[in-house]
Amino acid sequence: MSGPVAVLAGGLSHERDVSLRSGRRVAEALRAVGVDVHVLDVDAALVATLRTERPSVVFPLLHGQAGEDGALRDVLELLGLPYVGATPAACRVAFDKPVAKAVLAAAGLNTPDGVALPHETFRELGAAIVLEAIVERLGLPLVVKPTHGGSALGVSVVHRLEDLPTAMVAAFSYGDTALVERFVAGTEVGVAVVEPRGRSRVLPPVEIVPDGGVYDYAARYTAGTTEFFAPARLSEPAEQAAMEAAQRAHDVLGLRDLSRSDLVVAADGGVWILEVNAAPGMTETSLLPQAAAAAGLDLGELCRDLVETAAARGPDVT
Repeated sequence: MSGPVAVLAGGLSHERDVSLRSGRRVAEALRAVGVDVHVLDVDAALVATLRTERPSVVFPLLHGQAGEDGALRDVLELLGLPYVGATPAACRVAFDKPVAKAVLAAAGLNTPDGVALPHETFRELGAAIVLEAIVERLGLPLVVKPTHGGSALGVSVVHRLEDLPTAMVAAFSYGDTALVERFVAGTEVGVAVVEPRGRSRVLPPVEIVPDGGVYDYAARYTAGTTEFFAPARLSEPAEQAAMEAAQRAHDVLGLRDLSRSDLVVAADGGVWILEVNAAPGMTETSLLPQAAAAAGLDLGELCRDLVETAAARGPDVT
């Protein structure tokens, strides 16, 4: 590589703190294996800095709207800079949860039944009657979440009809549209796919057991509030099914370099895809680094391989 690696972290989304932690973790891991790294925030000076410094590769570690909707990667392509991760088009599909669900379902993968409700439609049709119809159709319990964003912000598990309005308000506080899905009981796991040097590899599933029963923002990023098992405590057939589902989701959505699928393995062994992340977290409590460790991979060496893969690929052409 001819120049330093630029790690992008921060931004102005609700997930800024998570992004900063991801960026710091990856920067430290890359430096530990001898890579020259500059950590850059996403602000009005970013484009000028990238033009002046011309990093050999950009490693975007932004979460939320600004980092995962593909727009920033469009800018990187305009600047002729190679980067780690999926193309703008693939990011846009994965970031929009109802669209991603439709694509995955069309490919034969299991996703929970659900309905996406824009706030305006919800209000105009009458909230009470709409919520009653949802419960009649999907039953209880339900999961309510914003259609965009991650880190479980605005996500609620609803067991009673009377709690559904509050859950809708929480989801609408993070976006204009809420996705209401049937709750799927089972073992919750995260399965990462990485492509070091262009060779796809599925990492061991990581089982998630939050103390409070719900893997919310606090459970994700507060040390000691969630118990993780890496690899997950699954039967061999269930583990294989989860890994195959993650690889298929990665391929169907057109992702590259790295992704993480959030899955539930039901009691009957069925695998249900909750969502797929094109820019998975890389913090101390995030699932991909835990999966890498379970696979015997050094995080710095893995990130360096991803950077070298992007450098060899060169800039994408818009």
